[in-house]
Amino acid sequence: MNETAKQLPDFRLDHTMLRVKDLERSLDFYTRILGMKVHRKTEYPEGRFTNTFVGYVGEDEGTNLELTYNWDQPEEYNKGNAWGHLALKVTDVYAASAYLKEQGVEFTKEPSPMKNGTRILAFIKDPDGYVIELNEPLS
Repeated sequence: MNETAKQLPDFRLDHTMLRVKDLERSLDFYTRILGMKVHRKTEYPEGRFTNTFVGYVGEDEGTNLELTYNWDQPEEYNKGNAWGHLALKVTDVYAASAYLKEQGVEFTKEPSPMKNGTRILAFIKDPDGYVIELNEPLS
């Protein structure tokens, strides 16, 4: 290990922020359908927005999502062409996909083995159109 690497602070990925159009609809999707827990919800009246942190583990234990609802938001957010996706690991993509279809979740890619890869993948959309990858390692 070189000297520069030894001096780096202890970085870890904390959270990813997504702007949402309908906070209650997004919370329903991430908590009821995907099983995340709400860790913290804070309203900022002077800034006219609400931040809600959700995830599978506590804020200090792992990476979470920050759902930001801007009270005076535009009709639709431009997600840009650099956005990729969020990814969730699952033990069985096919079973997870069957459950998500029962919940009415939109798929952009049906579950299948990754072309030239080592995983089984599926892609879904959240209520705001953000893409979420479901992935399972091949056995």
